[in-house]
Amino acid sequence: MIKFYFHPSPNPAKVALLLEELGVAYDAVPVDTRKGEQFTPEFLAINPNGKTPAMTDGDAKLFDSTAILMYLANKEGKFLPDNTLEAQAQYLSWMMFVASGIGPYSGQSVHFKHFAPEPKDYAVNRYGYEAERHWGLIDQRLSEGAYMMGDTYTVLDMAVWGWARAVPFILGADAWENLPNLKRLLDEINARPAAKAAEAMFASHTFKKEMDDDAKAMMFPQNKRLA
Repeated sequence: MIKFYFHPSPNPAKVALLLEELGVAYDAVPVDTRKGEQFTPEFLAINPNGKTPAMTDGDAKLFDSTAILMYLANKEGKFLPDNTLEAQAQYLSWMMFVASGIGPYSGQSVHFKHFAPEPKDYAVNRYGYEAERHWGLIDQRLSEGAYMMGDTYTVLDMAVWGWARAVPFILGADAWENLPNLKRLLDEINARPAAKAAEAMFASHTFKKEMDDDAKAMMFPQNKRLA
């Protein structure tokens, strides 16, 4: 039985969507990162990096959302692009673009805009600019076809969806005005039964919402070095 360790944040959302799309059985195991549950010995034995998501599939242990997405899609043989060199080249390139660009720049933009102490103007400008630039490239790609891989809905679209849900928080309330193709994809995926099931699964668990001093200590352990 698959065990899916999650917090209702962008990277775990991608995996939740794929699990629901695949229709495979899994146990959802909540990990409250604002309470520091990601640092328990039991969780670190699965993901030594101390972040969600993580997953076990029998004896297999996986962490990092992109690794989990590709593992599941390949295992089940579903939601993959055409098996041609050209299609695989584009698929792998954009999957890594989401993993190494969209996620990190979006996350850093959120951190410096909403949580970092002053002074932070330089960081807010840098990461906000890069997040906006990266999302613009996704929108341009989606202007060329219904999905990231043209006419085929793949795990790549699910990877995009995880972070796209948070675009207004990342870029600002008016962000959708400049990202119409991304908004179209988000709305389409949101309407899918699998997305609704993933969101319902998240909502069925209670997580700490307050970003108080204890939560900040768990979420931003690097701040100990500033003391």
